[in-house]
Amino acid sequence: MNMKSKITGKKIKPRISTKHVSIFVPSGNCILSSIIGSYKIFSEVNRILHAQNPDQPLPFHIQLVGINNETNLYDGAFNIKPHTTIDQVDKSDLVIIPAILGDFAAEVKNNEAVIPWIIKHYKQGAEIASLCTGAFLVAATGLLKGKKCATHWMAFDAFRIMYPDVEPLKSVVHEEDGICSSGGAYSFLNLILHLVEKYVSREMAIQCSKIFEIEIDRFSQASFTIFNGSKMHADGAVMQAQNFIEKNYAEKISVDELANHCLLSRRNFERRFKKATNYSPAEYIQYLKIEAARKQLESSRYHINEVMYAVGYNDNKAFRTTFKKITGLSPLEYRNRFQAYGA
Repeated sequence: MNMKSKITGKKIKPRISTKHVSIFVPSGNCILSSIIGSYKIFSEVNRILHAQNPDQPLPFHIQLVGINNETNLYDGAFNIKPHTTIDQVDKSDLVIIPAILGDFAAEVKNNEAVIPWIIKHYKQGAEIASLCTGAFLVAATGLLKGKKCATHWMAFDAFRIMYPDVEPLKSVVHEEDGICSSGGAYSFLNLILHLVEKYVSREMAIQCSKIFEIEIDRFSQASFTIFNGSKMHADGAVMQAQNFIEKNYAEKISVDELANHCLLSRRNFERRFKKATNYSPAEYIQYLKIEAARKQLESSRYHINEVMYAVGYNDNKAFRTTFKKITGLSPLEYRNRFQAYGA
């Protein structure tokens, strides 16, 4: 028998099978909230459905699973004692990998014991879900090779260096071949809601979004990104070009001018620039212009056309089209969402 949500009034279809959820507790530095938040939402689903029908099996059996029996975080300020360790879990339906923190290569090394465990469960049919920078651990398994994966936009450069065969995305939630991934920081909450909808119902996901006050159905991190331009490379000519663009982005800069400035042929310059920054020179200039426009929209009361001219655009349509392509919002929508109070 279907039960009705006390909040939406709609029927919530309970599932008769229980999914075993393993929330991995990394050894080393990780984001505690991604562990607690996942645990709380799945537990709340269990609580709601048990209150409605105590005779039905709970949808989730949730365990915190670590490499060790205890993990200390934030210089010992917090202590986690997982329910069990990875060597004790032979079968799981869903494996959650929380966000790791700090030196990503070092943290992957700290947790290398979990990599074959993740692969084993995936091959047994488990779904894998990486939260934010948990993508670094999942990518280390090789399961993402040739695929796309969401992660925090701030980690894109490091991710591309470590895993050049995986494409990082600005999506809030991405799912591909049984592997789910989420964007940065608290975007992981949207991934957990996605899994609640998938395993229980849309109505239950909406109910959880209301209880935890999470904006449901967010699709992109684009409006939150800050473009700094990747400088994690050793190409001096490209670095010279980047510095020149940053000082002169409001002027009309041609690719030929940049190539001459760096004493390179245009073809060689474009190839090296793309390899070093992951952007073409033209794209890099556009992103810098739009980043400057964003800052003005956040902190000033200039008319949108004034902002457009200040960053070097003369075509209103081109500016608005490029702005929306990069941020996911129109200039007016962006201002309404992010303008500082009193600006």
